[in-house]
Amino acid sequence: MMLAPSADAQRARRSDDAAPAPAEGRQFGAETGTLVNEALQSMNNNQYGSAVSQLNQALGMSDLNPYERSTINQMLGSAYYEQNQYGQAISAFENAINAGGLLPNESTALRLNIAQLLIASERHSEGATMLENYINQGNPVKPAYVDMLVGAWVQAENYQRALPWAERWFNEASPKERKHFDLLNFLYNNLGMSGKQADIVLQMINRYPEDRTLWDTWASMLSNGGREQDAFEVNKMLYLGGAMNSRDDVMKIVQYYSFYEMPYQAAKILEREMNSGTVPKTADNLVMLSDLLRQAREYKRAIPILENAANQAGTSRVFAQLGEALYNDGQCDKAETAFRKAIDKGYNRGKAWSLIATCIYESSQKEERIDCEWSDERKAQAPRTIMRNKAYAAFSNVPSGTNAGNDASKWRQFIKAEEQAIDDRCIFELNVERDICYGQIEQAYKSEFLNEGKFILKDESCMAYKADFDKEFTSQAKKE
Repeated sequence: MMLAPSADAQRARRSDDAAPAPAEGRQFGAETGTLVNEALQSMNNNQYGSAVSQLNQALGMSDLNPYERSTINQMLGSAYYEQNQYGQAISAFENAINAGGLLPNESTALRLNIAQLLIASERHSEGATMLENYINQGNPVKPAYVDMLVGAWVQAENYQRALPWAERWFNEASPKERKHFDLLNFLYNNLGMSGKQADIVLQMINRYPEDRTLWDTWASMLSNGGREQDAFEVNKMLYLGGAMNSRDDVMKIVQYYSFYEMPYQAAKILEREMNSGTVPKTADNLVMLSDLLRQAREYKRAIPILENAANQAGTSRVFAQLGEALYNDGQCDKAETAFRKAIDKGYNRGKAWSLIATCIYESSQKEERIDCEWSDERKAQAPRTIMRNKAYAAFSNVPSGTNAGNDASKWRQFIKAEEQAIDDRCIFELNVERDICYGQIEQAYKSEFLNEGKFILKDESCMAYKADFDKEFTSQAKKE
């Protein structure tokens, strides 16, 4: 920052022969002039402390005219400035203006100096306001002033006041540098001007396409603006282009695929990045991979991954998830083993046994149906019967008095009702066959006179019922 010396100070630096005559009322008295000249010599020799003492001595003299007081204060401010004593320099310059001995252009120049000092001493709002007033009065605007105003208002966190100067700074910059774009991006973001921020970010992407942060900003803006699908497309493009290669990047893209109901694609990415080492094969990540595979109904692929996770973590939750995966794949024995381990580690007993029992029962329905012609021994040894009984026993392990227990009780009633239904079906089928055969036997008796007294059955298998028929109807005839 350059400070303008007083008119007399400037003249004092020249030789006496070259000095022009002072204007009316703008001159020093002999005694005051001597002290001021001594102070000026001290300043020229970088002895600013001595200059301050000499100038303060001069200020203490009586009968100083406005010009003398203004000039001495202006020089005093310069001496303080050279010693980085900005607060005292500002006070001295203000005193110089208030003394009334400066010409209008000199006061204006000094106010510019004060504005710059205020900003330098971190009184940003005061300095920026004073600098704006200087510019609004029609004084020349240097690029450095605009730069200073932008910085001051930003430091004061008054982004609304900073914006017009930043836009002017941006528009006048040639060539435009990254800092010009960054500042507008920062201000538009903080002022919630999403439309203008979008424009500036897109310009930056076109200039600096390799800058990942710009793409992240763009994707975030799309997401915050309710354009989640577009944000996903941006992230997908970055991933496929090789720009997203950290663990956090991978997890973000996996979550996007999962959110948009593409669990299989999400699982493929996660598995690939785990195999490459980008994502560690922790128990939690293995569980996430298995969840994605199960959502994609890839149960068989999920099982070995969950087994690995269960061996690592050994928690009830992971063993239960393994049990569920095995249940969905119909591997009931292995599911029961996994669920038992989960129960041992504190997992919900009712939920576990309900799933075990349901798995067994559902598997029983795939077995061969009971045939009524089978012997009682064969029916009892049939896989369908054995598994149904096992399911009944498993439902009995569900604790009573809970919702799961109530459901399990209904399941047991259902299984017993199903057994009874099989028995009833077989009895019904047997009765139907017997009634049909009884009819044929009766018809054979009635037709004997047509067959020369011979008993002839159309269906020889009905002979198995003849003895019962004869016994039943003979007994009935006797009663009658």
